[in-house]
Amino acid sequence: MIRRFLFLFTTILVCFVSNEMAYSQADISMSTHWFDREGYNPASIARTDYIYLFSSAREQWTNVPGGPEVLNVHASEYIQDLHSAFGLSLVSDNIGFTQTINPMLTYAFRISNERDWSFSLGLSAGVFSHSIDGTLYNPVTVNDPILFYNLDKVISPDANIGAEFQSQSFIVGLSTTHLFSIGKPDDLFLNTNQRYGYIIYQNSNIDLFNYNIGLQAVNRNNLTVMEVNGLIQFKHQTGLSSGSQEIFDLGLTYRSSQQMTFLLGINISPNFRIGYAYDQNFIPGFTQNPTNEIILEYRIPSKAATCIQCRGQESNWYH
Repeated sequence: MIRRFLFLFTTILVCFVSNEMAYSQADISMSTHWFDREGYNPASIARTDYIYLFSSAREQWTNVPGGPEVLNVHASEYIQDLHSAFGLSLVSDNIGFTQTINPMLTYAFRISNERDWSFSLGLSAGVFSHSIDGTLYNPVTVNDPILFYNLDKVISPDANIGAEFQSQSFIVGLSTTHLFSIGKPDDLFLNTNQRYGYIIYQNSNIDLFNYNIGLQAVNRNNLTVMEVNGLIQFKHQTGLSSGSQEIFDLGLTYRSSQQMTFLLGINISPNFRIGYAYDQNFIPGFTQNPTNEIILEYRIPSKAATCIQCRGQESNWYH
């Protein structure tokens, strides 16, 4: 098992530093990915001792015809006896006359000393369906040879791999997506390989609130986007042995692609949370077209946490 662990981790590093030239389909852009990293790092589903359900809907560039509309749903469960997590996800991404459907199955294996740290490796596998309906074009120049006028669909295999380290104060992850695209020539239906690296600092030692600070780098081809995030989660003391409970959170994100995001979340119950994200672009021509995103998160506790480290996470959504 250790050899398999090392082989998969080495594969992640090799894919992370590769730099293939392709410019077509990019990963979905979700402002709330800080709460659910499964879309780009399958290792992150190793959340202990409960079933986790996540869904988000995003309308990008409001009032722009054909602007991206994304639906993302994900479910996962960690089984302590197997030190393993199992999940499934579905992404639907509509942009103009194109549509992408991306169902995936995910597996993650977790090792831990139960007190101080854990390390997980994950693999997602599924299919990537990308369709273009060129019959919907209404071009200014009829029969423009640059445009694609046909109705076509391509379904191809898809896979993501990732690794994630967690301690009481830090989360560090590396991952790469769309492995089957590495080395392939660029075309309209290619799902481009992308590489992710991130580090998150989290602090839950203050009585009134928890806070988290994250930094992420995303690379595809010759393009790298940096993102920094800060989140404050206000909480109240329950007086119970389970400790405090978070009640609402406020966050702010800035991307080097000239985009800022305001985040708001409310804990309806200890296991049910709703959230909202508002993006504002500072790119000339798009400043009047913000983006809206809503999320729903639900946890179904299976049993009392069976590892010491897990108990400290029950009152903290952000892990």
